[in-house]
Amino acid sequence: MKSRLPVAGLILGAFVSMAVAAPADAAKRGKYTEVDVADGGTVKGKVSFEGAVPADAVEGILITKNADVCGEGEREVVWVDVKDGALRGVFVFIAKIKEGKKWEKPELGDYLVTQKGCRFRPWAQVVRPGPIIIRNSDAGVLHNINARELIGVEKGRVVKKTLFNFGQPDPGDIVDKIKPRRSSYIGINCEAHNFMFGFIMAPTHPYAVVVGDDGSYSIDNLPPGKYTLKAWHPRYGIKKTKITVAAKGMVEANFAFSDSE
Repeated sequence: MKSRLPVAGLILGAFVSMAVAAPADAAKRGKYTEVDVADGGTVKGKVSFEGAVPADAVEGILITKNADVCGEGEREVVWVDVKDGALRGVFVFIAKIKEGKKWEKPELGDYLVTQKGCRFRPWAQVVRPGPIIIRNSDAGVLHNINARELIGVEKGRVVKKTLFNFGQPDPGDIVDKIKPRRSSYIGINCEAHNFMFGFIMAPTHPYAVVVGDDGSYSIDNLPPGKYTLKAWHPRYGIKKTKITVAAKGMVEANFAFSDSE
């Protein structure tokens, strides 16, 4: 397993402002303390999509290389993933929590982004800041993964700052680090294949999840108190609501996105 150091750099993309005042998610990332939570509560709910799905919800991008692995014709990139009214690919999280439950080990033991069939798997995931394994499962295919910290998401004016960017010509694993300094929101893409995209959230605390296939989510073991709960969709941005969690209580909070907002 190879290891690399992150490459620093500033990449400007769509909706970039050259002189951006410090937005809410660009403030200095606070510290988080792990404690035993004896009387934690739960917040759960569902993220839905209202109204007509936009015509460009699915983009067809022509596959021009590595057809034997990537496929032929066009790759359908799903930017707005709606099924039975549920909006998928949404991150739900608690904002600015200073202490709470311990981070659990990821299901596979390590945080992992796999490139297989010229797709990032998973499309969206929450990771703890620190080491992450980048796996190339496509024999004979050069991938070039670019991970960018998305600064200014909550203001709708995004500056993209490179966390790492490297070529991976051979099957196998490379270890790098997801260590954002100003924002928890991260986009990934392959510089060798212009139809490969994905998203990561790397908060300072473990109270963040990706919704399930039915749009549902659950965040448990929250210390009793008042919180701001947020939902982030990479295209539609942030929605938020205030919640109060009682000891061993349960709160329901739903979010609805639409293309008309």
